Amino acid sequence: MLGYIAVLWGITGISLLIGSAIYRLSAIGLETFDYSLSWYHWAALAVSIVFMGFAEGYRGFQQAWSPRVAARLLFLSQNVSPVRFLLAPLFCMGFFDIVRKRMIVTYCLTSGIILMVLLVHQLDQPWRGIVDIGVVTGLVWGMASLAIFTVQAFFTQRFEHSPEMP
Repeated sequence: MLGYIAVLWGITGISLLIGSAIYRLSAIGLETFDYSLSWYHWAALAVSIVFMGFAEGYRGFQQAWSPRVAARLLFLSQNVSPVRFLLAPLFCMGFFDIVRKRMIVTYCLTSGIILMVLLVHQLDQPWRGIVDIGVVTGLVWGMASLAIFTVQAFFTQRFEHSPEMP
């Protein structure tokens, strides 16, 4: 039972983190349409949506992060510990108790995302909104893929993805 409470905490924490980003960035993205957009703004918006949907949503989330998080949620349900229980969202996202190479990638990717957030924050509208709409596209794709993989992990006979435990 404690394992499933940890799973619930893990998926809720991750969903709140990503959901908060979607909510905040959507508001900034929608401000883009308060401006008179030229053709090149519209072209940049299309490129941002397609690129971030593919790179972040499909390649980043659907093909890598979401199946691993779902596998770690499944692993957590059967292997809960006090630390994993307390820090379930961080455990599921791969910040600890994961193979060394993946942990290094996770910390480097997180640092890169923080740096990109700081840089994009410096952009003026409508450019910041254009980038943020693309990011929201990727994040929504990511949340959907995480939900699908999590359902597959818990409700199918075999889930073929690795939690990448050390």
